Amino acid sequence: MAIEIVFSAKNKAELQHVELPPLGQHEVRGRTVVTLISPGTEIAWLSGESFPIRPGYAAIFVAEETGPLVSGIDAGEHLFCMGPHRSMQQVDYRHALKVPQKLTPEVAVLARLAGVSMTTLMSTKARPGDLVIIAGAGPVGLLASQLFHLSGYEVCVVDPDPVRCSQVMAAGVTRVYSDMPFAELDIAGRAALVVDCSGHEEAVLQGCRIVRPHGEVVLVGVPWRRRTELHAHDVLHAVFNNFVHLRSGWEWELPVLSRNFKWEQLLEGYNNQPQSVFSGFEKIMRWLAEGRIWTEGLIRNVPSADASRAYQNLVAREFDEPFCVLSWSDARANH
Repeated sequence: MAIEIVFSAKNKAELQHVELPPLGQHEVRGRTVVTLISPGTEIAWLSGESFPIRPGYAAIFVAEETGPLVSGIDAGEHLFCMGPHRSMQQVDYRHALKVPQKLTPEVAVLARLAGVSMTTLMSTKARPGDLVIIAGAGPVGLLASQLFHLSGYEVCVVDPDPVRCSQVMAAGVTRVYSDMPFAELDIAGRAALVVDCSGHEEAVLQGCRIVRPHGEVVLVGVPWRRRTELHAHDVLHAVFNNFVHLRSGWEWELPVLSRNFKWEQLLEGYNNQPQSVFSGFEKIMRWLAEGRIWTEGLIRNVPSADASRAYQNLVAREFDEPFCVLSWSDARANH
């Protein structure tokens, strides 16, 4: 028996008991240490119309039981997975990654949010040294700015929130603007890539206007609701006249796991894809362990028993920290 968070009704999050299925042959199971709240996705679900929802985005758990066909995982190891807000995790071992020993669970679980923009980093036509604009410095944008900065791009960030701007600068990205910098001659018309992490249609339009001809504008932020009275024609006009490559930043564009085939399979038309969602997670956790991604003072730790209040705080934007992590040690003690 485990405990999990359930969105049982509009703006109502509660803890419920759940029975786990039998352990599969390829599965690993164990107690949850922490889970990560995705404020954009989960708040949208919480304020939606369809219930119940069992939310979850990422988890760090301790391996305790393994199926007979599981290999390479030992009891007691900390593992990362895309699991729910639940006191026990149970996943296919191929969808779990070992957490580097020097990395705390609270930091390791952030790899999931960083992975949202990692797909864009691994698929963009922009190359290191090119100018990249990150629109929106929320949790995803803050991490995206660091990933592109680490990878050798010239990065600037646009966000009207002064707290978010200060967090970006503390992370080492110093070119930060409250508005799209059209007046900056070394930026306007020079950006090879605009990564919209805001989901705001005005930001997308501005990105299409400031990017260089044949540059990319990638939609990473989900447009959960309409924010303005802009017409589609405004965006179409900018895309057409500036030769913009406007595309989705759908993180599942890459396969979940890497695919490597033998030469004869490649000749038969199989797609060799060494990059994957999980190879991205692996890179991110390595950078986190090396201290190359700044997280100090950016994580709000909340006991899982206080999850309902945490969601209320997130809706009201009462946390200055961009990342909210739930600790499940209290749930384990009360099992």
